[in-house]
Amino acid sequence: MTPSSKLAAFGACALIAGAGGAGVAAVVVNGHGSGPSATAAATPASGASRPVAETTASTAKDVYNSAKDAVAYISAQTGQGTATGSGFVVTSDGKIITNEHVVDGATQVTVKLGTNGKEQPATVVAADASKDLALLQVDAGSAKLHALSFGDSSSVQIGDATYAIGNPYGLDHTLTSGIVSALNRDIQAPDGTPIKGAIQTDAALNPGNSGGPLLDADGKVIGVNSQIATSGSSAGGESGNVGIGFAIPAKIVQDFIANPTSSGATQGGQGQQVDPYGRGGQQVDPYGGQGQQDQQVPQFVLPGGY
Repeated sequence: MTPSSKLAAFGACALIAGAGGAGVAAVVVNGHGSGPSATAAATPASGASRPVAETTASTAKDVYNSAKDAVAYISAQTGQGTATGSGFVVTSDGKIITNEHVVDGATQVTVKLGTNGKEQPATVVAADASKDLALLQVDAGSAKLHALSFGDSSSVQIGDATYAIGNPYGLDHTLTSGIVSALNRDIQAPDGTPIKGAIQTDAALNPGNSGGPLLDADGKVIGVNSQIATSGSSAGGESGNVGIGFAIPAKIVQDFIANPTSSGATQGGQGQQVDPYGRGGQQVDPYGGQGQQDQQVPQFVLPGGY
């Protein structure tokens, strides 16, 4: 059985996004509604993968310190409230990558860069639901923003160290670490299109991580964190990390940045995602819809949107 077929047998894909409100409580987005997530762009750079055995606390600290100022906290105003997610700067003139489901249905998008940045408006340059990627633009003014560089996602190996920086449950600039736990997974985009070659990691990803960078031990972006597996045990309840997360590989992200496309499918709100494995399960609308999750198999949800 191939990795892709094993994944298909395991469960269904879904999106995770968060709705803003009091405190940091998040609403699970198990369907393609107005969910959150974001960022992308930079000149491709080939980085040598480093085995997890070489990972140290100092490595994690170095990766975080080198990347934190380029990571974005993204808020999207929709008809159902505020969705939030993560993203990162890909060009020094202010282009940012995130997941399409983070800005889906947004009437206004704001971005806060780094740990001390101020919230500023952002323009959605492109948003493609078939790739679950969106490209944003902020006004960099006379300053040159710190942009993250891309690593070679095709050279990533199982066991390589991974680091994720994002905003799970609204807790901005949270660092988690793990390894590449599998390769060449197939996940489902918000519009049902298969995204091939996803990187599986056990680094903790939760709602709000969507659109954030998955980094290697050299601090290079090897993917955009997009989905997580959850038990799907409760309809409408919060879904959290179970040690299985998925990132869109850097090569796909770089291609999107070079040739940004829009799908016109950013409708937000009441959309439901079709179970990609034919089990008939429905995913929960992240903003209070009445869809029910298939409780017989694990669900894959997007970890972005807080």
